[in-house]
Amino acid sequence: MRSQSRRTPRALFAVAAVGTLITPLLAGCSGAGGAGGVGGGSAHAINVLMVNNPQMVELQKLTSDNFTKKTGIKVNFTVLPENDVRDKISQDFANQAGQYDVATLSNYEIPIYAKNGWLHALDSYVKSDSGFDQQDILAPMRQALTAADGKLYGEPFYGESSFLMYRKDVFQKKGLTMPAKPTWQQVADLAAKADGAEPGMKGICLRGLPGWGEVMAPLTTVVNTFGGTWFDKDWKARLDSPEFKQATQFYVDLVRKHGESGAPQSGFAECLNDMTQGKTAMWYDATSGAGSLEAAGSPVKGKIGYVPAPVEKTDSSGWLYTWAWGIQKASKNAGDAWKFISWASGKDYEKLVGEKAGWANVPAGKRSSTYDIPEYRKEAAAFADVTRDAIASAKPNDPGVQPRPAPGIQFVDIPEFTDLGTKVSQEISSAIAGRESVDSALKKSQALAEAVAKKYEGS
Repeated sequence: MRSQSRRTPRALFAVAAVGTLITPLLAGCSGAGGAGGVGGGSAHAINVLMVNNPQMVELQKLTSDNFTKKTGIKVNFTVLPENDVRDKISQDFANQAGQYDVATLSNYEIPIYAKNGWLHALDSYVKSDSGFDQQDILAPMRQALTAADGKLYGEPFYGESSFLMYRKDVFQKKGLTMPAKPTWQQVADLAAKADGAEPGMKGICLRGLPGWGEVMAPLTTVVNTFGGTWFDKDWKARLDSPEFKQATQFYVDLVRKHGESGAPQSGFAECLNDMTQGKTAMWYDATSGAGSLEAAGSPVKGKIGYVPAPVEKTDSSGWLYTWAWGIQKASKNAGDAWKFISWASGKDYEKLVGEKAGWANVPAGKRSSTYDIPEYRKEAAAFADVTRDAIASAKPNDPGVQPRPAPGIQFVDIPEFTDLGTKVSQEISSAIAGRESVDSALKKSQALAEAVAKKYEGS
C-alpha cells in the first residue's frame, strides 16, 4: 500500500509513474463490476481509462446501477495497474487518438498535458453545471488543476496532503508534549527522546526509498520550509545552496540517528507497517495513511495524534496530490464525459459510497462539504479536520520562501522531473545508507539539475 508510489517511467511521454493515493479498508483489484474494455459506436457511451486503485474499482462497481441508470450513458472502463495505465494514457493522449474520452490524471500531469493541447478545458462545463458546485472544491485543488493559461483542465476524485502522526500514549508515558504546530527541530528533539520508549521502537519513520515520489516527496517539503528550492525563478539549479544542503543534512541525520531500521528501503508502505506494528513513535507522511491506522482491527486505533506538517521558515509545508479526471481534447463525447465527471466527483457520489461501502471509504480530500457530513466526521473524527486543514493550507504555486519557475510542492511540474527526481533520490538514499556524504550526493545532484535547467533558462 503506497500513498505516492512513483516508479521508473516507461511511457512515450515522461510523466509515467505518478502517485498512488490509497483509501484504506478497500481491497485492491481490477476489473470488478462495470463493463470491461473499450466500447464505441453509441452516442451515449464513453470510454474511461483509469488506474486500478481501490477507489476507482469501487466507482466501477457503482456506475451501471447509478450513473448509467440515471443518465442512459454507458461507461466502458479500461482499468489497469499504475505503470500500464500511464503508458496507455500518454500514448493515446499524445497522439490524440480519441480512443478514450476520460482518464485519471494527477496534478503533476494535468498542467503539462494542458500545455501540450491534449485536454479539454472544463470551465464552460463547470459554469453551466450549478449542481456540481465548483467553489466547494478545496481551493488548492482547483489551483493545482488549473494550467498556465488560467483554464481548468481537471476535477479531483480524491486528494491528500502530508502531516505528522505520533503515538499519544507513548508521548504521555514519556512525559512528552507534541506542539500544535511543530517545527522540524522540535520533531528531531522529540524523536531523540521517544527513541527506545518501547522495545524495538524508533523515534520516527521517514521515507528513504529511492523514487521521485518516495524519499523525494517528504524531503522536498523539508527543503521548502528550510528555505531551499530545486530551481530559482530564473531556472538556476539550487541543489548546492546552503538551505538545500541544511535541509538534506537534517533529514539524513534524523533518519540515520532515530529513524527506522532499513531506512534506505523504506517507503510509504514500510513506514505504515512500522507505525501500525508499534515500531515507531512518529511518522511524517501522507494524510491518506491515517485511515489504515484508525481502521477496525488496527492495533494502534485511537492511539495516534495528528498535527500539521512540521515547518521552519514557512507557515505550512504539507504537500498536495490528487488523482483527477481529464477529458481528451480529441473526444467526440465531451458532453457525456463531463456528465460522468460531474457525477464521479460530485457530492451525491460521496454519499453513495458512504451508504454502500462505508464512510471510511469515501473519496475525500477534495470537497469542503465532505467534512461537514456527520457520518463521515464520526468515522474519521481522529484525522478529518487536520487532513482538511492540511490540504486547504497547501500552496502549490508558492510552497517556499522564494518565487518558483514552475508549480509544485513535492515536485517541480516539468516533464523532466520524473527522471531528475529519481536520479537525485538514488543519491539521497545512498547518503541515508551511509555510502556517501550529503555533500557528495548533492554535488552529483546539482550537475543533474543544471543539465535540466539548460532547457529552460531564458524561457
